[in-house]
Amino acid sequence: MRSTTRTRRGRADLVVGTAILAVLLFPLYWMVNTALQPGVVMAEIGWFPRSLDLGNFVRAWESQGANLVTSMLVALGAVAVCLTVAAPAAYALARFRPPGSRSVVFGTLITQMVPGIVVANAIYNAYVELDLVNSYLGLILADASLGIPFTIILLRAFMVSIPREVVEAGMVDGAGRLRVLLRIVLPMSRNALITGGLFTFLFAWSDFMFALTLNTTDAVKPVTLGIYEYIGAHIGDWGAVMAVATLSSIPAAALLVVAQRYVAAGMTAGSIK
Repeated sequence: MRSTTRTRRGRADLVVGTAILAVLLFPLYWMVNTALQPGVVMAEIGWFPRSLDLGNFVRAWESQGANLVTSMLVALGAVAVCLTVAAPAAYALARFRPPGSRSVVFGTLITQMVPGIVVANAIYNAYVELDLVNSYLGLILADASLGIPFTIILLRAFMVSIPREVVEAGMVDGAGRLRVLLRIVLPMSRNALITGGLFTFLFAWSDFMFALTLNTTDAVKPVTLGIYEYIGAHIGDWGAVMAVATLSSIPAAALLVVAQRYVAAGMTAGSIK
């Protein structure tokens, strides 16, 4: 009797989970479906494409390919800057626990609540003075700031759980603090590093506020800004617009699929000591 009840519950859970997943993935399906139907107005789009026509994707790549490359360079640069800053900061907060470290962590968390438009307007004048407007470096630094607070909090939560004896054993063997960080702590924090880097990449890849505020020319145009302008120029050609959106989704989706097991481990490791 119990096994029958459990089987029914399992089937019911499967049906409910499948229905929820279908609802969540439907916008993604409709985006790809629309991209595969060129020359069709929105009201005439069918549930399934009649033929696999890649014409929209060819036009999308011709117009947004350079912007996709720009977004990739900016996102990877933001990840590098974020991890370079966040890893030592998190290690210092976790290992040395200086006076006021709890306040520092709380303040770092509060920065995540500041609206992006406030930060963008605040740093614009500084960027003008430093000649960082319309530059890759300026956009990389701005996007890295989106992920640094989150990554510091995540890495600190993990590094606190690393046994002190492991660190002390490395120092007894003659390793300095920097070498201990690079050779012992960071390899042990791999899952948290991958998680922080992935979220920073997603923050930078999807950033629109900094891209719009800190760029006044087409010299450095991420794909988010390119899509914004592309929609204005092709408001009646939704197939091309959806093709651009599909192409811009591929890198983020691929990274999520590849790194999902590291993300799951990185998000939960710091809660278990």
